[in-house]
This record gives sequence, C-alpha cells and structure tokens, in this order.
Amino acid sequence: MSGPDKETILSRLRGIRGPDDDRDIVRRGMVSDIVVSDGKVMFSVTVPAERAQAFEPMRQAAETAVASLEGVTGVMIALTAEKRGGASTGAARPPPPRGAPPRPAGPAPAQQRQGHGHGQGQGGGQGKAGVPGVGAIVAVASGKGGVGKSTTAVNLALALAANGQSVGILDADIYGPSLPRLMGISGRPETTTERILRPMERFGVKVMSMGFLVEEETPMIWRGPMVVSALAQMLREVAWGELDILVVDMPPGTGDAQLTMAQQVPLAGAVIVSTPQDLALIDARKGLNMFRKVDVPVLGIVENMSYFLCPHCGERTDIFSHGGARKEAERLEVPLLGEIPLEMRIRETSDAGEPIVVAEPDGAIAGIYRTLASSVWSAVSAPAGAGRPPPRIVFD
Repeated sequence: MSGPDKETILSRLRGIRGPDDDRDIVRRGMVSDIVVSDGKVMFSVTVPAERAQAFEPMRQAAETAVASLEGVTGVMIALTAEKRGGASTGAARPPPPRGAPPRPAGPAPAQQRQGHGHGQGQGGGQGKAGVPGVGAIVAVASGKGGVGKSTTAVNLALALAANGQSVGILDADIYGPSLPRLMGISGRPETTTERILRPMERFGVKVMSMGFLVEEETPMIWRGPMVVSALAQMLREVAWGELDILVVDMPPGTGDAQLTMAQQVPLAGAVIVSTPQDLALIDARKGLNMFRKVDVPVLGIVENMSYFLCPHCGERTDIFSHGGARKEAERLEVPLLGEIPLEMRIRETSDAGEPIVVAEPDGAIAGIYRTLASSVWSAVSAPAGAGRPPPRIVFD
C-alpha cells in the first residue's frame, strides 16, 4: 500500500483554512513538499513563529483531513517557522517568518511519570514536559560522526535490558537513521485507535526510528524546525508504556536537534562517545560542553575503538592511540564509563542486526557493555545530586 498521491493530498488540504484568512493553506503557500511512504504522509506547514499556538487547531484539522484519505496509515504534520527555499507544491511563496521557532507540533502530555528516583526532573529536567510512563531519558551523543555512537547506544540499551531494566531506544537521527538495521527490524509500526504509534520491539527493547516510516533510500530533505517537530512526535506520540529508561541515539554534532532535545526534554544525563585520537576528542568536548551549558548532567565518556586485539595472536595494538578519553575525562572531571575495543565481532553482529550483547551475551565485549550499563543506571537512579558534582562549564 503506497498511499494517495500528492495531488490528492493537496486537494484535501485546499479545504483547510487558517484562523484569520479565507484562503486555504495551499493557496497561501504554507504547505511544504509532501513525503508519502507506505501509507505514511509527512509534510510541514509554515506559520508565523509567534502565533504557532493559534495555528495548532489548523494543524489538527489538516491531520484529520489527510488521515481520512484511503490508503493513509499515518500522518505527521509539523508546524514550522522556517522559510523554504522554493515552492515544492507549486503554491505561492509564504510570507517570511518572524521571531523564534515555534513549539513542536503535537499535543503535550498532560502529566508525566514521577517517582522512582530515575532522574526525571534532575539536572536539565526541571520545568520540561516529560514522557508519560518513562522514568529516565539518557542521550548518547558525539561531537562528530563515525565514532560508533549508534552501535554504542544500541548495545547500551540491550545491556540495560540484560541487567533487568525495562528499556526503550529512540533513534533521533532523522537524516541517517540506523536503528532498523542495527536491531534487525523491518516493517512499519502500527497505530493505536488514538493514532499514537506503537514502537517496534526486539530483544525485549522497544524501538522507534524514522527509518521505520520511510524507505531506507529516501532522503529526508527537511529543515531544522520540521526535524525538531518530528523528534517531538516520535518521543511523545509513541506508546512507550512503562519504561525504566529510554536511550536516545542522538545525531552527531551540536545542531538544532541536539540543542532542542537538551532544552526541551528532561534528560537525566548524557553519555559522550569518542575515539581516542585528538581530533575526535576535540569534537567530543564540544558536545559535552553543549550539554553542560543547558544544565544536562554529563554521565561520562565512552572511549570506543579504544584498542585492537589481534584475533590470531592476541597482540594488542593501539591503532588510534589510547587513553585520550581517560585523560579528557579526568580534565573535565567526568567518569570514564568504559573502553570498548576495536573488535571485528562488534561490526559483524551489528551488520547482521543482532548486536554483540545479544549475539554473545557471555563474551568479554558484552561484559564491558553491561558494566557500562550498570554505571549509567547507577547514575540516573541515584537521588538528585547524590555522588555527582554540580555541572561545570568549561570554556576552551
């Protein structure tokens, strides 16, 4: 089922009007390019930033209208104040936006789970809307790509589950989602009667990724505000159920998505992944300082590809040097959570969709990840401030 074509969707949207204009949202040039994939319809609607809340009923009306079309299995509409570079739908160019970006589209939860001492509301979480049923939210981040962050995030989530926690993992990399492949999951998530997405599940871990909603080869040519809105919906409009901890695999870098997650989500803490060499550590330091500047506790640093053990002779080689993350952790006064070797089996099991923590649960590498998971869980389940120094901003 491929869903309706774009012209059919635009025809339906021509019946939707804003709060203060007789013209429909298509004639006003408010509708972005429309993405249709396997019955899922996604697009953004450009509105004045300072009036985003007033346009929310219009967004909901558009969502209802498109959802009623034959073949539509899900709808994701983001309100955005980002000015588009061209009219993808053939409509007129929208008026230039003013002010700051709007709040993310979609309903905010009326309540959030409290208690359990899992860090919700600690650090940067005060005053931020939580996710119902979710105890602690932990970001796994890096300052740059290519350091094995997603592999680390997946194995951390699986190790937490192996240690007895109820775990979910969110793939926050809209442009390059990797969780479907790493977790060996295919197919599309179902929706509840309230049009809330049900997360996929494997190895006892609940999983949500943009990779489940679009084809693997489909490029996500989205601007910042739409990415932010999509993240908000995947976080808060998913039936996560009761989770002890939700691991968020962040996109690399320190852009819109990272800053929004840090500022709007009650993160219990962040884990920074780096390789040992100086260039990677420079970028990791940027990511770490970003979280500190928005009062998100940094739980520690993971040195990935820390060393290489020859599978034939057992000789150790420090391909990317060694110990850089340990020195950086000491300098920044954060824990070194683990040193994960450059191991072919990590790559092989990840490519096969059966990460090493579940493929070889009694192996030495799985043991490293489980120790890492224990350290993370201890940090986020401790009472606020216990055993953790206050955030300290470092300027380089």
